[in-house]
Amino acid sequence: MLTPNMHYADLKSSYLFYNISQKIKAYLEKNPDKKLYRMGIGDVTLPLCDSVIKALHEAVDDQGSKDRFHGYMPEPGAPFLRSIIGEYYRGRGVDITDDEVFVSGGASDELGDILDLFDRSSDALVIEPAYPAYVDANVMAGRKIIHLASGKENGFVPEPTEDLRADILYICSPNNPTGAVFTKDKLKKWVDFANERGSVILFDAAYEAFIEDEDIPRSIFEIEGAKTCAIEICSLSKTAGFTGTRLGYTVIPKALVRQGMCFNDMWVRNRTTKTNGVSYIIQKGGAAVFTSEGQKQIKENIEYYKDNARIIMKALDELGIWYCGGKNSPYIWLKCPNGLGSWEFFDLLLNEIQVVGTPGAGFGACGEGYFRFSMFGSREDTAEAAERLKKLLK
Repeated sequence: MLTPNMHYADLKSSYLFYNISQKIKAYLEKNPDKKLYRMGIGDVTLPLCDSVIKALHEAVDDQGSKDRFHGYMPEPGAPFLRSIIGEYYRGRGVDITDDEVFVSGGASDELGDILDLFDRSSDALVIEPAYPAYVDANVMAGRKIIHLASGKENGFVPEPTEDLRADILYICSPNNPTGAVFTKDKLKKWVDFANERGSVILFDAAYEAFIEDEDIPRSIFEIEGAKTCAIEICSLSKTAGFTGTRLGYTVIPKALVRQGMCFNDMWVRNRTTKTNGVSYIIQKGGAAVFTSEGQKQIKENIEYYKDNARIIMKALDELGIWYCGGKNSPYIWLKCPNGLGSWEFFDLLLNEIQVVGTPGAGFGACGEGYFRFSMFGSREDTAEAAERLKKLLK
């Protein structure tokens, strides 16, 4: 008799966004005339920039021409895109080679697929509050998970301790959901920890383009020693609005070797076995992001979202509410006022001022009492939500 993967039975219900949608549905049924100010979901609202749209149209035309048609693409990525991403890194002083770059269908896909490189006996350390998929992907694999709590006392960027033992280390900076960022000194401690113990860091850099402070690393490979202990997973979703278009990239240094196995070689074999590559059209659109004009245009969009963050941060400052994130991140993570729990605060905002955010408890136990705002909405809605917050909480 066939036995399914019984580890799926160990998954906790994905109640967070389901509960949010159910609460919103019930509220709107009772209040059909009310407008909601949505700052919960982390999806972009500005369209793809002109450079990307132009490149996509040209690529579509290519597919209609016998002379320019492209069929299967190289599984690790088209050379033209791997090269331009490599130049993007080298232009920031990060010395990687083009064949250390792998093109993907997005960070979420890659974060799950990359676990193929690790034996199931390897355990995984997840810093919480955390993106829920880190935990769920390892539960599906039957892997032991170590939960490292972070909090206000360490700015949600904890350091490794001598008693920690873990093989796979998840680090997300700028962090989702907290918006916190790791400084070079903090990240160096994790790199040293990983090299000393033979661990591997999975560095989620999906929000690197939002970093504005020069002393905050945008890549883990800015840290000495990272090439022998880290894999970096990136995305164009928030950087360039590719949430509906799907494109990302992963950097695996050739120097990353464990027990004689080169992770770069392993990933080449994995991709050539399990994928047929990302479409030519999407890769051409992605390449346009890294041109000088594309960079200028996406930075204008990023600045729009960061201006949204400044509006909310100013309101929270006036209210005297503690928060982190916002400055180098599209997320703001705040302490719920007046001792309210995460869901209590959600209900208060929804019912009193029609503002929707995300309860911190949905990102792990240590997120209870905290709340996440996303900055991807419109300027007008963000400004109105800020005013409503001030009137409600003053």
